[in-house]
Amino acid sequence: MRRIATALGAVVTAGTLALAIPGSAYAATGNLVINGVGHNNPSGCFATGTLASLIVNQTDGIAYVYSDLNCSGDVQEIIQPGGTALAFGSSVYIG
Repeated sequence: MRRIATALGAVVTAGTLALAIPGSAYAATGNLVINGVGHNNPSGCFATGTLASLIVNQTDGIAYVYSDLNCSGDVQEIIQPGGTALAFGSSVYIG
């Protein structure tokens, strides 16, 4: 009986990991353009290089503009897929 419980626990754990890992590897499809520089199928955090940035979100993901570097601080702007914004922040995150 103990072996069955151990095996069942391992199967449940493996199933949970299998469902969690694909979400973390997701990259937006399309182009994220920050001040004229394109990023194809972007994923992660990008520095804007300036305080005021023109951001064009031509992806299927939502872009979040953060006040500080490394996508920290407060969210200053949320740019929906297909949206464009003149945003004031130091970094952009897209998943």
